[in-house]
Formats: sequence, structure tokens, C-alpha cells
Amino acid sequence: MTSYYPPITYIVPPDEDGWLLKTILQKRMDVSRKLLSRLKMTDLGITLNGERVYISVKVSSGDRVEIRMEEETSEDILPQPIPFEILYEDGHLLVVNKAAGIIVHPTHGHYTETLANGVVHYWAEKGERVRFRPVHRLDQETSGVLVIAKNPYSHQHISEQMIAGTVDKRYAAFVHGVPALQSGDIAGPIDRDPLEPHRRIVTPDGYPSLTRYEVKEVYPRAASRVELKLESGRTHQIRVHMSSIGCPLIGDGMYRHPLYARGQAASGLFPPGSGEREAGLVLPGGETQEARLTLPGGESKEAELSSVEAAQLAEIAELDASIPRQALHAVRLSFRHPVTHADLVFEAPLPPDMAQLQAKLRETGAGQ
Repeated sequence: MTSYYPPITYIVPPDEDGWLLKTILQKRMDVSRKLLSRLKMTDLGITLNGERVYISVKVSSGDRVEIRMEEETSEDILPQPIPFEILYEDGHLLVVNKAAGIIVHPTHGHYTETLANGVVHYWAEKGERVRFRPVHRLDQETSGVLVIAKNPYSHQHISEQMIAGTVDKRYAAFVHGVPALQSGDIAGPIDRDPLEPHRRIVTPDGYPSLTRYEVKEVYPRAASRVELKLESGRTHQIRVHMSSIGCPLIGDGMYRHPLYARGQAASGLFPPGSGEREAGLVLPGGETQEARLTLPGGESKEAELSSVEAAQLAEIAELDASIPRQALHAVRLSFRHPVTHADLVFEAPLPPDMAQLQAKLRETGAGQ
């Protein structure tokens, strides 16, 4: 016997008397063509006053139109008792505060220990038959608000809001340096780096991408906190865009400050997230002479850096080492509920590692 999720109901108002049921489904209930085709194939997928009918029939004022979707499960995802923080849940949505370090969905070579494994286990323990449908993604090392749809209808509606630009996604980030303007737009097209396909770059041939930013706090240690709003959803978008204007995220091991490359130390010098370390800088004297960069194990590399640049690199490396991932957090997400049409706003405070980084930056300022 087919099992269904609870129905989504629409009562026909007087001014829609005589409309075709198909028009009600598409124009008033916003059922996509793909979902409509699926609903037509199930016994109770589409009903009018409790009866299964053709979508070509006309409706009358006061009629009750209902759609029902078949229950589904993610049979290809292994349930695992992985803890996660729930911000909100109802029969249509699950909103979580994703922790840094956890992948959203299983990928090739990484089938377990993901958020999906934990959510599927959670639903199974509750006795719910639900397929894991994240509406959007967060990078593995990015924390914060993430919404998961519990049925195809909810997924379709929130996805359409994202395409229309009515979903408000806000991020908090700590970056090296300070943007030239207090607020502004970064509209650099993004695509894969042909030399390193796992990376993204700003390139004229890339996909249109827009990030809006506002500087919220400036620190003496050549760093700042910015709030960012995504107007598009490209992979690594914030990290790539901020790096493109000379303000890479603190702790980001992939999109690093250009001084690392200048110091010929991009592949192994002070890798972010590897714990506490000391950077010994022995300056022979002279504004533009060589600076010897000493690694914790005693190995040293010579780089053509001025004394000022060497000091800057030491400061950058110290900040990068103070947090084990890029300092990026999805702090706020707002959208319209797909069924009730209520405006929803979800917020997640800075996680402990970013709060500690903020405190470190503030304390340094207080002592200078």
C-alpha cells in the first residue's frame, strides 16, 4: 500500500469558480510540471473534495484541492548517529546549524560521517520516511544555517526562491586586510582554475557571480570582520571573491594571501589549521634584503621580501594558524515557507572557533 505525506490543501475562492483544476495546480499551488507528472501517476496524488479526478475538470468556489506526495527514503545513505543542531523543523522543512568540518552530502570516496548520514539516522529514529534533500550547500569547513526540504514540493519552492533572488543568505567572515570601501559589490565571474580544477578563479569567461559585502569591524592587525550577502551561489564564491580584492579569509588554506607566494612558501609554510607554531624571522638588515623564514622543524626558506613584507607575512601566518579552517559562517537565512507562506528568519551565532578568533583580534587591538 502506498504511503503519503500529509496533504497540501487549497480552498478555491469565489473569484476562481469555473477555473480548470490544472490552472489551480499550476498557478495557485505552484506545482511544477515535473511534480505534476509524478502526482498524476499516484492514486491519491491529486484529489478534488477527496476524489481522484482528471486535471481537466473545472472547480467550483469552496472546493478542496489536495496534493499528496509519496513517502521516500534515502536508501543509498547509511544512517549514522552523528549529532547536529536543529534550529527548526516541521513536516516540510528541517533547518540546521551545520558544524565546521562536516560534509553536507556523501561524495565519491566519502560515503559516511556526513550531515546526511546523521539526518537520515535522526529521521529513522523518529519513524519518519523522508529523503535527504538539501536545498543548498555549505563547504565542508564553512559552518552555519542550512535548510533541508522534506519533500519535492518544498524543495521546488525554496529552490525557485533562490533562483528569483528572494532568499536572503548572510555570512560572517574574518579576512586579512580591509576592503577599500566600507561596503560594495564584487561582481567577478567565477569558473574552475584550468591548472587546478578543484579551485575556482575569477575569469572573464566564468559564470556571473555577485557578492555584496559590508565591513563590520576593523582590527589593528590588518584584519577585519565583514558581513556578506550572496546574490548567486557559485562554489567557493565568497572565498574566491574576497581573495580577488586582496582580502582572503583568515585560515583559508586554499585561497591564501599573495604574500605566501611572494615568499616562495605557498606549499608548506605555516599551513593553516596545523596548530600553534612560531615564525622566526631573521632580518639581515636593509629594507629590501632577503628575509629568512624559519619553520618549526628548523627548515628555512629564503624569499625576496622586504623587511616590512616579511613582518606582514609573519603576522598573516600567525592569524592563519589561530583557526583550523576558513573563518566563514552562514549567520543568517531568510525565506518564505513553501506551504504556510510565512516569512522565516533563522540565525546562528558565531561558533566557538570564530568567536575566539574575534576575541584574539580585539585583545590585540586593546594592547596596542
